Amino acid sequence: MPHDTMMSVLTAQRTAFTAELPVSLSAREDRLKRLAAMIIENADLLVQAMSDDFGHRSHQQSMMTDIGGSVTQIKHALKHMAGWMKPEKRKLQFPMGLLGARAQIEYQPKGVIGVIAPWNFPVQLTIGPLAGILAAGNRAMVKSSEVTPAVAAAFETIGPKYFDARELVFFSGGPDVGKEFASLPFDHIIFTGATGIGRHILHAAADNLVPVTLELGGKSPTIIGRSADVAVATDRIATGKMLNAGQICLAPDYVFVPKESEAAVVEGFRKAVAGMYPTLLANADYTSVVNDRHHVRLAGYLDDARAKGGEVIEINPAKEDFSASNSHKMPLHLILNATNDMAVMQQEIFGPVLPVMRYSGIDEAIDYVNAHDRPLGLYYFGSDVAEQRRVLERTISGGVTVNDVLFHVGIDDLPFGGIGPSGMGSYHGIDGFRSFSHAKSVYTQARVDFGKLGGMKPPYGKATQASIARSLKL
Repeated sequence: MPHDTMMSVLTAQRTAFTAELPVSLSAREDRLKRLAAMIIENADLLVQAMSDDFGHRSHQQSMMTDIGGSVTQIKHALKHMAGWMKPEKRKLQFPMGLLGARAQIEYQPKGVIGVIAPWNFPVQLTIGPLAGILAAGNRAMVKSSEVTPAVAAAFETIGPKYFDARELVFFSGGPDVGKEFASLPFDHIIFTGATGIGRHILHAAADNLVPVTLELGGKSPTIIGRSADVAVATDRIATGKMLNAGQICLAPDYVFVPKESEAAVVEGFRKAVAGMYPTLLANADYTSVVNDRHHVRLAGYLDDARAKGGEVIEINPAKEDFSASNSHKMPLHLILNATNDMAVMQQEIFGPVLPVMRYSGIDEAIDYVNAHDRPLGLYYFGSDVAEQRRVLERTISGGVTVNDVLFHVGIDDLPFGGIGPSGMGSYHGIDGFRSFSHAKSVYTQARVDFGKLGGMKPPYGKATQASIARSLKL
């Protein structure tokens, strides 16, 4: 799509946005309801498109994560939006409030928001941001991922049936289109994807001074404490790691275990996987690695780990021959004796590969986390409250789930976002509404001449000196 075409859409959206101000509650509700209808009424089409793009993607998983997950966020916004829109009163210095002055924050829409969506949850990570964007009263343009072309085509087909192009429009295309899209003078951009691409998005946005929300990834650590129930911990970690075949920005990326518990942890993973996926190749519940490039990348991590002394354990309950299959399905692989020089410990994995690292004392695990980039998520398992608090207080991450994985991202009233290389800014619920709104300060002056009363007007004299003295007193 040529730059001038996208620019013309942006111009039309901004013109329509300005003409509509102020954006009423009813208009926002109407757009959110149409967004929900678009997903609900086309659920089968979107689920099939996701499966086509992945080679195979679990129907039930897609319905839960992408369809249901999208509608849940829209419903949350519809329920709470009226409250979010209300002006927020702020306190005034004495005695201004007593004499009739007022101060408040008014949340106004920013204008036109650019959404650059990823491929791993191509519906939910498009619609989730849009819930906050439309709730805040904005218009939006979406660039879908080229890795999921069937989903991109579906959005371009169904979008115009529910939205005028001056409200919401979808674009597709490769990196060149993405680069042009990121360079547009939006009022805000939200990008979900790899950290390396996020840097390019930030550079492109900087030329137009566009504020950016970056939802990135990184290596989310999991720590199994000595007080943890190993069977429960490994079952829950395996559930999260094998969801979407590990292609999740928040997937557990490596797991720390007490050195004496490593064998029990490995056995726990074997039992957990066998219980969920007794077979894998023909199992409709298990999703494929998205394409050949990513499958080759993951196989390369395993080869590199073996060459550098790692022990690779394939958890393949039915002993199926994956080499004879032309699919991109891949069983869970554990890597024991993982070391920092392995590629799998340097790159975000984004697949069903899980390094296992041993520790003697909990501070070893904490120190390792702190010596690396701050992660998007962190997971701790255990009943030792003091140890749990030590992990929470001594590490910094985008978010945490205790005694499970991933769940914090599904809580509508919690902000979702990273820190440092794992992201910038947050959204979901009221935090998404505020990310896509401008918090405008509004001060209403009283009839009293505070400038004169406070000694702010020349000629300066006793009132001025008294005001300065008050300001310096602790």
